[in-house]
Amino acid sequence: MVNNKKVLLMYITANSGHYRASLAIERALKTISPGITTMNINGFAYTNPFFEKLINRTYMSVIRNKPEVWEYLYDNPKVLKSVQGLRDAIHRSNSKKLKVLIQDEFRPDAVVCTQAFPCGMVADYKKYLGLGLPLFGVLTDHAPHSYWIFDNVDYYIVPSDASREHFIKNGVSDSKIRTFGIPIDPKFSAVHDKEAIKKKLGLDSRMRAVLIMGGSQGLGPVEHMIDALERTAVDFQILAVCGINKKLQKMLSRREKRCRKKILVFGMTENVDELMEASDVIITKPGGLTTSEALTKNLPMIIIHPIPGQETKNTEFLLKQGVALRAEDGSDVAALIQELFSNSVKLDEMRKKADLIKKPDSAMDTARLILNSITTLH
Repeated sequence: MVNNKKVLLMYITANSGHYRASLAIERALKTISPGITTMNINGFAYTNPFFEKLINRTYMSVIRNKPEVWEYLYDNPKVLKSVQGLRDAIHRSNSKKLKVLIQDEFRPDAVVCTQAFPCGMVADYKKYLGLGLPLFGVLTDHAPHSYWIFDNVDYYIVPSDASREHFIKNGVSDSKIRTFGIPIDPKFSAVHDKEAIKKKLGLDSRMRAVLIMGGSQGLGPVEHMIDALERTAVDFQILAVCGINKKLQKMLSRREKRCRKKILVFGMTENVDELMEASDVIITKPGGLTTSEALTKNLPMIIIHPIPGQETKNTEFLLKQGVALRAEDGSDVAALIQELFSNSVKLDEMRKKADLIKKPDSAMDTARLILNSITTLH
């Protein structure tokens, strides 16, 4: 029985895919084993609260102003080698806080990390103390990077066979890898009546709908895309999700009444599954969680302005699978929407390809592995 067991989940950055994946696994664990105790924490904020705020601000500044710098740093073997000593020193300095959490206070039976930093921190802590604590590294992007590779990780949850091969080439035993997909909330697996969802949202049930998402930060040229979409000849409705970007939300809300096409504007919302169900195409930044959710809904994607690094690699994967198209600007977006809505064959083909690669049970499969491993590894 695992009802009296404890699982520690660690992510970094609130309002992120890492956090949403961590929540999805936590919900799946409690669905399967309601009596289990979980703790879900920001691993970086817990160990380095000052640096966490500083690094988040620096990251967002680099992404907005110097994206080529992040592209150079991301998964660069030279950078990885040069920061190895610093990384080891940070892990050692964090060991006292980890001891309090892992061995004194919470005392988990397993640790699950949805980002490489806390995964490496716990892996090195296990190594220093010779702990047999089961540790799971859960990828939240379609393409892996080398910062994930540690000896003391018991299982890696990866999104695809390509990711699996990457890990094997980097020395990870095949027996440690499970191709379950990126963990998304189990609610995305539920199938709803599309017409009923459209009516619930206040949409015309007979008209196609386009969903625009700029990630949790509400990034990307959303307003320019809407300008271009407004000029297209085909009829459709627009749903725009602004995330935590209040400025964008207010700007778009002011435009709602004077738009030629019907537009609904959302901030941070808990019903993305319904918005995807109601939509025929999604225009989005290619975050691992959002694109996995879209795949589960068989929703064709148009990718715009991927962040260099992880999102560029996600884009390459999705384009190769034939489930997404890439646009460079708002005019490209409008042209692609016009083409797709004038060509149902292409839309149907993209839906079928999404259906072939989606992994809707990713969170539940991950939870089952964790619960089973608590009894066999620990």
